[in-house]
Amino acid sequence: MMTKNSYYLSGLFLLFFIWSCSGPSTNNAGSEEGSEMESASEEERASPLKTTSGEIGNKSITVQYGSPGIKGRAIWGDLVPYEEVWRTGANEATYITLEEEVLIEGQPLAPGKYSLFTIPRANDPWTVIFNSDWDLEHGHFQYDEEKDVLRVEVDPTWVNESQEWLSIDVVSDGLEVKWEKLVLPITIE
Repeated sequence: MMTKNSYYLSGLFLLFFIWSCSGPSTNNAGSEEGSEMESASEEERASPLKTTSGEIGNKSITVQYGSPGIKGRAIWGDLVPYEEVWRTGANEATYITLEEEVLIEGQPLAPGKYSLFTIPRANDPWTVIFNSDWDLEHGHFQYDEEKDVLRVEVDPTWVNESQEWLSIDVVSDGLEVKWEKLVLPITIE
C-alpha cells in the first residue's frame, strides 16, 4: 500500500520524465524565433561586436572588437585612463588575425591571433601591444604583460570632428583606430 508521500514522489517523477522527454521544438517557427532572439541579444549589447577585414598588400588581416560609444562621456584620461593598459575596445579583448608574417611599425610579427591593447598617453606616443592571449573574455582585466609578443610606439592624431562609435579599420597602410577625436594609425606592411 502506497503512502501519501509515495504518490506525491511518483507524480513528481512522472512530470519530470514527461518534461525531459519533450525536448526542444524543431518546427520552423521555433527556429526563426530562436534566430530572432539571438539577433536581438547581439543588438542589445551596449558596445556592438564588430569584425573588419581586408588586405594590406596581399596579406589578409581580420580584427574583432567591441565598439563603445561616447554617450556624452569624457573619454581620454577619464573613461580610458592615460598611462594604463586599455583593451582598445569594449567587453572582451580586441583581437587581430594575421594570415602571414607582417611588419608592424617596422617590427616583425608572425602569423596568428593576437589581442590588441594600447597604453594611451596625453602628450606622448601611445604604446600598441600585441599579446599571445587573444581570447580574453574580460579584456584588460585578464591582461598578462608576460605574454606580450610585440610592443610599438605610435603617434596619435587629434582631429576636429568627433566620432561617436569606436572603429578599427583595415586601410591600405595598416590599421586605423578612431574614436572621439582620436585617429591612431598603426602601420602594417
